[in-house]
Amino acid sequence: MSKKGGFYESVEYYFDRAAPHTGLPQGLLDQIKVCNSVYRMNFPVKLRDEVKVIEAYRVQHSHHRTPTKGGIRFSNHVNQEEVMALASLMSYKCAIVDVPFGGAKGGVKINPWEYTPEELEKITRRYTAELIKRNMIGPSVDVPAPDYGTGSREMAWIYDTYRAFKGDEIDAAGCVTGKPVTQNGVRGREEATGRGVFYGIREACNVPEDMKKIGLSAGTKGKTFVLQGLGNVGTFTGKICQEEGGMILVGVGEVEGAIYNPDGIDINDLLQYRKANGSMLNYPGVQSYDKAQREIALEFECDVLVPAALESVITINNASRIKAKIIAEAANGPVAADAEEVLLAAGKLIIPDFYLNAGGVTVSYFEWLKNLSHMRFGRMDKRFNQGRMMDMVNLIERMTNRDVTNEEMKIIARGADEIDLVRSGLEETMITAYHQIREVMVVNPKINDLRTAAMVNAINKISNDYMSLGIWP
Repeated sequence: MSKKGGFYESVEYYFDRAAPHTGLPQGLLDQIKVCNSVYRMNFPVKLRDEVKVIEAYRVQHSHHRTPTKGGIRFSNHVNQEEVMALASLMSYKCAIVDVPFGGAKGGVKINPWEYTPEELEKITRRYTAELIKRNMIGPSVDVPAPDYGTGSREMAWIYDTYRAFKGDEIDAAGCVTGKPVTQNGVRGREEATGRGVFYGIREACNVPEDMKKIGLSAGTKGKTFVLQGLGNVGTFTGKICQEEGGMILVGVGEVEGAIYNPDGIDINDLLQYRKANGSMLNYPGVQSYDKAQREIALEFECDVLVPAALESVITINNASRIKAKIIAEAANGPVAADAEEVLLAAGKLIIPDFYLNAGGVTVSYFEWLKNLSHMRFGRMDKRFNQGRMMDMVNLIERMTNRDVTNEEMKIIARGADEIDLVRSGLEETMITAYHQIREVMVVNPKINDLRTAAMVNAINKISNDYMSLGIWP
C-alpha cells in the first residue's frame, strides 16, 4: 500500500490536493491542517478482581470555533493516527454543514463486546473522569458523542459522571450528545446519520447532468444499492433509501459474510431474519458468501455502493473491481486515496464521507442547542401552528362547500413535533451543503471531484474564521 493508502495519510493527502485551489497563504493552511491538541492517556480500571490498564485518546483538531465536537469510539483497533484522522475530518465536516464546532475525536482501545455492561460502565466513567481532569469535556469546551462501539447508553454514563463532578453547572447536559431522549437527548438522533446519508444520495441523484455523465437517470426511484455494514448507519440508510427513496437493496456485506439478490431484498424482513437466526446468510432467495468472502459485497453489480462500516475497505487492490457508478461514503474514510484515483479514472461519482455522514453531527448540534435552551423543540409553537392550520382548513371548507375528512384533517392541520423539526433541519442542512460543494466544482474547471470541492469549501470557511478573529498574540 502506498503512503496515501493509510487513513491519516489519506486525509492529509486530500487536504494537500485541495489547498492550492484556495489561494490561501501556506502558514494559514498549515494551521488549519494540523491537530491542535493530541492527548494520549493510560488509566487503571479494576475488572474481575484484577487491574487492567486502558489506553485512550482525545484529539482536538481545530479551535477555530469552540466547543470542539466529535465522537468516542470503543475499538481494539484504536490508535493515535486513526483518532487524529477522524478529528481532522470532524473539523471539515462541521464547516461543510455550517455547524459552529471545531473538530475532535476520542478513542478507547478495547473490544467492547468482550466486557459486561458493568465493566463498560466502569471504563466509560473513568475515561470521562480523565477528560474532566484535563478540561477536555464540557458544553463550552469539548462535546463528545457516540461512535463505533458506543451509543446512547455510554453517553448517559458520561453525562452522569460529568454532572457528578460539575453539579453546579446549569448547562451540564450539553457536555455530551447522543444521550437517550429521557436524559436530555433529542428525538431523531439515532437515525440522523443514516437519514443524512439518504438526503445526500438523493441530492446527488437529482442532478440530471451529473447522472447523465455516469449513465444513470435522475432520481433515486428504482436505483439499486448495496450496503456494506448493518450497524446503526447502514441499517437506517437502508431503511430510508428503500422506504422513502424507492431504491432497491440488492446486496449486503457484514461480519458473517455477504448476500446478493439482483431482484431485491426487503431490508426490514432481512433484519428480522438476522435477529432470529444470528446471521443473514441463507436468507431466502439470496446468493450467500461466507465470512472469508465478505468483502465481495463491495464488488456486487449495483448503481450505488454504500460502505457503512470502517475505514479503508476500498483499496488499490480491489478498486478496479468496483462496479457501482456511485460510491456513497457513509463510513469515515472507506476509500483509500490511491484507490480513489482508480475510481475517478473509471468515471465513478464519489460522495465524500465528511459531507455525507454529517447528519450525526448536525443533529448533535440540535441536541446541544436544546440542552442550552432547556426546552424541547416544538413545545412553544406546536399547538399555535396547529390552530392556525385548522383555521385555514375551516376557511377552505367555507369557500369550497366541501368538508375535510378527519383523516385529511390529521394530515393537514398538525403542528410539528420535535422529530419533525429535527428531520426538517437535517434535510435543509444536507441539501444546502451538497449544492454549495457542487457549486465549487462547477465554477472551478480544475476541480473535477466532489471530495476536493468539499475540502476547498471547508478550508475556505475555516480560514474565514481565522482571518476574521485574528491570531493572538
